[in-house]
Amino acid sequence: MTMILYGIPNCDTVKKARRWLDERGIAHRFHDVRRDGLDPAALQRWIDALGWEKLLNKAGTTFRKLPDAAKAGLDASSAMTLMLDQPAMIRRPVVETADGISVGFSADDWQARFAA
Repeated sequence: MTMILYGIPNCDTVKKARRWLDERGIAHRFHDVRRDGLDPAALQRWIDALGWEKLLNKAGTTFRKLPDAAKAGLDASSAMTLMLDQPAMIRRPVVETADGISVGFSADDWQARFAA
C-alpha cells in the first residue's frame, strides 16, 4: 500500500509533513480532503483506529466558530457528521500506510516510523 497523506494543502503542519517526506524520498500520495472529498468509509476507519476525540480538532478555528449547540453533547456520530461536512475540523495530517493510521506530524516519530 502506498502511503496516503490526507490534509489540506495550505495547512502549515501538512506542508511540513509533505516537505519532510519529499526530502527523504519517501513515496506518498497526497489527498486534499477539501478538493478531493472525504469518503465516509475512510473517516470511519480513522475513527475506529484512533477514536473521534483524537481526530476532531477542537482547537481549530473551524470548530471554535461553531454554535455552542453544535459543540454540546458530541459523540462519535455527531463528530463524524461535523468532520464530513467540514473536513478542516480534522487534525492533520492523517496518514494511512500498510502499518496503520496516524494523525499529526512529529519529525522524531516519523523518523522512527517511516525512515528506518
